Amino acid sequence: MSKTETFRRLHESGCFVIPNPWDVGSAIYLEKLGFKAIASSSAGFAWSQGRTDNNVTLDQLLGHLTALAAAVKIPVNADFEDGLAVEPEGVATNVAKAARTGIAGLSIEDSTRGGGEPLYAFDLAVERIRAARTAIDKSGTGVLLTGRSEGFIAGRPDLAETIKRLQAYAAAGADCLFAPGLTNKDDIAAVVKAVAPKPVNLIGGPWITVKEIADLGVRRISVGGSLARAAWRGFSAAAKEIAEQGTFGGFTGPKLDLDSLFG
Repeated sequence: MSKTETFRRLHESGCFVIPNPWDVGSAIYLEKLGFKAIASSSAGFAWSQGRTDNNVTLDQLLGHLTALAAAVKIPVNADFEDGLAVEPEGVATNVAKAARTGIAGLSIEDSTRGGGEPLYAFDLAVERIRAARTAIDKSGTGVLLTGRSEGFIAGRPDLAETIKRLQAYAAAGADCLFAPGLTNKDDIAAVVKAVAPKPVNLIGGPWITVKEIADLGVRRISVGGSLARAAWRGFSAAAKEIAEQGTFGGFTGPKLDLDSLFG
C-alpha cells in the first residue's frame, strides 16, 4: 500500500499514536521505535530554525515536509498551520503544493494567529476547509485532511462552538477532526460522539494515558511540540550547567549510540 493508503487504514479502527518529530533525525528515531506514523510539529520545526511558532515561510515548511516524508517509510502527517493563507483560494494553492511533498495527511486550523478575533469567522473557516478538500481531490494524492478548531488554545474555550465548527468541517470534507487543548474527559467524549463516525485526534500529555484516551473513543493521538520541548529542556539544562557552574553533570546517564542508530 502507499503511505496515504496505510495512513487511511490506521484511522479505520483502534487508536494509534503519531508522535511529532522536529527534524529528519528525530523522525527516523521515532520510526525505529516502531511508531506506525508520525506528524510534523509547526512549533518544533520553527524552534529548530531559531524562529517562533507559525513564523516560517511557505518554502521553508514545504522543504521540511519534503525532507521528513523522504526520510521515513511510514506516513507523515503535516501540521500545515492555517494553510499559510487567509482566503480559501490561497489555502487551496498552498495545500496543493503540500500534497506534492510526499506527506500522507495534513491539518488546517482556524486560528487567526493573533488577529482581531482568535478564530476565523465561521463561514470563512468552513470555506477554507472546503478549499483544502478540493485541492487535495484535484491533486489525486489521497492525502488525509484534518480539520482543526483552535478555540481551546486561542482564547475561546467554548465546547458548543468547537463542536459546531468540527461538525461543519467534517461536512466540508475533513476526514479527521481535532480540537487542541481539550483535557476534560467528558468534553473529549462529547466531541468524539458529535463527529462520529469520523475519527478524532487528541493531544496526549502527562494528565492521561494512551489506554484512557482509547477508551474515550479517540482514534489518533499526537503530542504537538512536547517532544521538541523535552529535547530542548535536556539540552538547556546541560548547557546552562556548563555556562553557570563550570561542571558537566548533564552529560551523565546512558549514552545513546546514535551512529549505530543512523548507520
